Amino acid sequence: MDYSYFLLLFLSVVNCEWNTNDYLKREHSLMKPYTGSGLSMPFWDFLGSTVISSNYIRLTSDLQSKSGAIWNIVPCKSKNWELQVQFKVHGHGKDLFGDGLAFWYARERMVKGPVFGSKDYFYGLAIILDTYSNHNGPHNHAHPYISAMVNNGTLYYDHDRDGTHTQLAGCEARFRNVEHETYLAVRYENDKLSVSTDIDNKAGWKPCFTVDGVRLPTGYYFGMSATTGDLSDNHDIIAVKLYELDDSSTDATAEDRSNIVPAAQSFEPPREHVDDPKPSSWGGVKLFLLMLLGVLGVFACIVVGIIFYQRQQEKSRKRFY
Repeated sequence: MDYSYFLLLFLSVVNCEWNTNDYLKREHSLMKPYTGSGLSMPFWDFLGSTVISSNYIRLTSDLQSKSGAIWNIVPCKSKNWELQVQFKVHGHGKDLFGDGLAFWYARERMVKGPVFGSKDYFYGLAIILDTYSNHNGPHNHAHPYISAMVNNGTLYYDHDRDGTHTQLAGCEARFRNVEHETYLAVRYENDKLSVSTDIDNKAGWKPCFTVDGVRLPTGYYFGMSATTGDLSDNHDIIAVKLYELDDSSTDATAEDRSNIVPAAQSFEPPREHVDDPKPSSWGGVKLFLLMLLGVLGVFACIVVGIIFYQRQQEKSRKRFY
């Protein structure tokens, strides 16, 4: 029996899982075993609630008000690259859970902040995996939701609108609480940003979105962060692989990207911002008056009932005598 066909089929499936023929940059990658000497990880720093185990790096546990991150210590000098991440988001919540995680290519590293555990008004690229819909205004997508944001230090991430006023593009992706492995690929090549997922246990990449006209500098840092608030989830990183892609430009025509400002040619049309309703200054007074009237009403009913009962008793005694 000829087994060559089955061997080729097996190799094709394996190559689909991490499908690239480009150069693996180990100084930007993270694979088991994670730890070096003590609790350190070669080429990576961590902060916040991050916990390192033998099987995963947990950015947050399934507890409220947690925030954690890991950051590569080596700036990326490659103009074209592909980041592939094996991750897992899971928890006890069935209907309510959050908040999500983000993958970063940013100028500043190891800075806590409100954007899924990292700083706002950043320089660089964020790929956001948002698991909780804030429901502030109409939505045209479900959650979990994957989106991209490019920032030059002047934009803020609006949680009330789930970042839709600054996102480049996005797609729905049901990666939470699945039994199989889940992967994300972020490919940046010749000013084109492409995001793909492997979350259906099919050992192949499924396109999420592609955006042209994205300009990113060299020399920024890769990182992953996550956060929980009133709702929670486990946010785990299993493996990170960074590939340097072939650059067709020659040394003579290559542009120095080290000092350019992150930029994108276009953004998706934002939905209108709807402010959270502000409580009226009379709200507390009205509630107190209503409660007072309710108590007085109950008290009045009790008094009327007692008087009525006493009169009935007096009538009964008069008939008896």
